[in-house]
Amino acid sequence: MKKQFLLFVAVTLFSFSSLMAQDAARARQTPEERTKATMERMAQFDLTGPTRTSVESIFTDFFKSQQAAQQEFRTTGADRTVFMEKRKQLAGERDAKLKQILSEEQYSKWISEIEPSLRPQKAPSAAPVKAPKAN
Repeated sequence: MKKQFLLFVAVTLFSFSSLMAQDAARARQTPEERTKATMERMAQFDLTGPTRTSVESIFTDFFKSQQAAQQEFRTTGADRTVFMEKRKQLAGERDAKLKQILSEEQYSKWISEIEPSLRPQKAPSAAPVKAPKAN
């Protein structure tokens, strides 16, 4: 019984530590690492030469600007809505640049499939329990 309990505790601690390590690694990605991950997802577009270089440059600039805005938000304690508007503005500028470089088919695939997969996934929250109505 004692061995089973110790095994359970060890497995539980290992599980929690691996989960925490994954979140920390994701949060600390540099703009270059994020660009590399994005370019790997865009490999299906078979971008070559100057097109690939341009797209990489767009993403590097975007992630650096996003990181600077986030740092400013953290240090100044600015309003969250201002920060969210800044992120939307940066994403809009990025998308406008991508639209000029990518074909219509590639751009629509970027918007519908790839971009949503890059957003951080939130854990589903439990739906609030509604009290039964009194008759």
